[in-house]
Amino acid sequence: MELVTRPTFEPAGAGGLLIGVLLAAIVLGLLAGWLAGSTGIGALIGAVLGIPLAVYSVYRRYRGTL
Repeated sequence: MELVTRPTFEPAGAGGLLIGVLLAAIVLGLLAGWLAGSTGIGALIGAVLGIPLAVYSVYRRYRGTL
């Protein structure tokens, strides 16, 4: 019989993924806002959309570890 090990939860990795995805969404929003004429609004929209995207990304990556 083979022993099945569950992947471990890494808090630093989860935090890095969360920040990375959030910053990527803000940068994309900033670029879209720059093209539209308002970088501040674009960054804000990127942040608002990036928060649930970042949380979902961490959930998908670490969903079977706890």
